[in-house]
Amino acid sequence: MTAVLTEAALRSGAEALNVELTDAQSAQLGNYGALLMKWSKVYNLTAVRDPGGILTHHLLDSMAVVPALRRELRKRGWEKVRLLDVGSGAGLPGAVIAILCPNVDVTCLDAVAKKIAFVQQVAAELKLPNLTGLHARIEAMTDPYEVVSSRAFASLGDFVGGSANALRPDGIWLAMKGRTPDEEIKNLPAGTEVFHVEQLVVPGLDAERCIVWLRKD
Repeated sequence: MTAVLTEAALRSGAEALNVELTDAQSAQLGNYGALLMKWSKVYNLTAVRDPGGILTHHLLDSMAVVPALRRELRKRGWEKVRLLDVGSGAGLPGAVIAILCPNVDVTCLDAVAKKIAFVQQVAAELKLPNLTGLHARIEAMTDPYEVVSSRAFASLGDFVGGSANALRPDGIWLAMKGRTPDEEIKNLPAGTEVFHVEQLVVPGLDAERCIVWLRKD
């Protein structure tokens, strides 16, 4: 890891989020952050490029959903699942989920080819067989997944409307948002139900964060 993106800082943040890291996962997350900084110098993958920002705004922000995701999978008795991360960009939160949840096969979907090339490079360099990058538009996806996720991708209505064909009938949507999007929830399309809005606290990030959990009604 870089001098600022230290293992100690990463482990401290993970501990605050109740995420236990193995040595291998800690190394993979650090290497992912380093790759993100390296590639962003050339390909403009993220506006956040300093190690401290990468840690809080990307790694820990994405890691914050992992305990909640694990809980929802346990509740349904799902041990091995497929997750589609829509508008994943450089693999956020998809790559972080793949590192921390070996039982989840993650497909990072984005319409920008260079971002998917980066995800594929991450999967190869970090030896993540459960991480795949897919260059496509969500509207073209019809293969059903148990979980469809997004991180500040679009309005909730556009997210669920565009990805409905990619979600299993009994599947769940995981939408990462800033503050609770009350207006977007009011304007959801028919046949969609919010079953939980979960507030998140990301260590070192002075901003509101939540997960909106949805399912087909």
